[in-house]
Amino acid sequence: MVAQSMDSLVSLSKRRGFIFQSNNIYGGLQGVYDFGPLGVELKKNIRESWWSDIVYKNENIFGLDASILTHPLVLNYSGHEETFTDPLVDCKDCKARHRADFINDSKCPLCGSTSLTEPRDFNLMFKTNIGPVADSNNFAYLRPETAQQIFTNFKNIMDSSSPSLPFGIAQIGKAFRNEITPRNFIFRVREFEQMELEYFVKPNDADKALEEWLEQRLKWWDMQGVCKDKLEIYDVPSDELSHYSKKTYDLMYEFPHGKEELEGIANRTDFDLGSHSQNQETLKINAKIKHNPDSKSKLGIQDENGEWFVPYVIEPSAGIERAFLAILNEAYTEESLENGKNRIVLKLKPHLAPIKAAVIPLKKNDMGLVKMATELKNKLQKDIDQRIVLENTGNIGKSYRKHDEIGTPYCITIDFDSLAEGTVTIRDRDTMKQNTIKVESISKHMSF
Repeated sequence: MVAQSMDSLVSLSKRRGFIFQSNNIYGGLQGVYDFGPLGVELKKNIRESWWSDIVYKNENIFGLDASILTHPLVLNYSGHEETFTDPLVDCKDCKARHRADFINDSKCPLCGSTSLTEPRDFNLMFKTNIGPVADSNNFAYLRPETAQQIFTNFKNIMDSSSPSLPFGIAQIGKAFRNEITPRNFIFRVREFEQMELEYFVKPNDADKALEEWLEQRLKWWDMQGVCKDKLEIYDVPSDELSHYSKKTYDLMYEFPHGKEELEGIANRTDFDLGSHSQNQETLKINAKIKHNPDSKSKLGIQDENGEWFVPYVIEPSAGIERAFLAILNEAYTEESLENGKNRIVLKLKPHLAPIKAAVIPLKKNDMGLVKMATELKNKLQKDIDQRIVLENTGNIGKSYRKHDEIGTPYCITIDFDSLAEGTVTIRDRDTMKQNTIKVESISKHMSF
């Protein structure tokens, strides 16, 4: 059972320390959010799951952490300066600004006025000054995506790691888009993180590679708790494709606010490497790109006959915030208990849970119980290298409810039998079943 509304997820996120509105003591900064103690752990676990599946399980994929500040020429030749826009309209009465495609019935969403300007293109990229002098010659962009810095590092990876096709370059990092109307909690924001892979293949292998990566990404989402049945594969029509794409699949998910894109898997052809290359006429480029007199590199590969060509690239690209929201939504469950009460439980996959286990002394501040609980907590922390917490409240029921709500898979109670017999009681989050076991065998009863 998913959340019935976005309000449920927003309330839980704030109440339990997953997500806060950024700069909220000054009224907040629209479209920007801060991840609290639990949110930062869940976000980290999503990152690590993606990195493990993409990089560690594939010998031919290499990691990268490139700069956020981006040379203007990069985004000129990539097409972003020209095409990275949204249609903007102004309300002449209340002065509010909106994306034109979010307007219904030609009325301002705020005041209902029909007195709107004609749509005009609004570039979404943030500019910043470089160096002490602020002028038109000393600026850079905050990157609007992580992909372009992968393409500009293509030759560096080739020279340093000597890969052969097919191979990939993966990156997780911040991106920035000056959204006209940020909305729907963390779904559409101005500062976010992307998980992107650029997988380089021979042009004739691109169609097959696209299908293979589609299946691999569906399997990964299933491992995170978003099963294939919850995703709709949208084969993007040709008239909706990005300027660089030959074919794109969008994985569509039913968020609380409606069905929207969770991840895109695109065949970007040879557009990007070709756009950033010099001597384009020698590279047999298929994509329509503009001549680049500014590049210093030939971003291609020689075939077995010594002929140069530009690889095609398959790009699975997902935002961590959207992944976070979908995973939270799938895990959110409201249950009716036999005693007539209800409970909220986050049925997160154990490897994603912010806290893996809570160790709870039966009686608050009892020296013997707290000492044993602390020792067990420290041992488990060391053994599994995951976050374990000590919950010294003395209220077992309240602790159970708290950890159900934040998704902790296991609660371990230390009682007076623990001191006498070396046993503990371990409670499963999803079933609420409790088993008494020997303390030395506790690791066998927990899986992540």
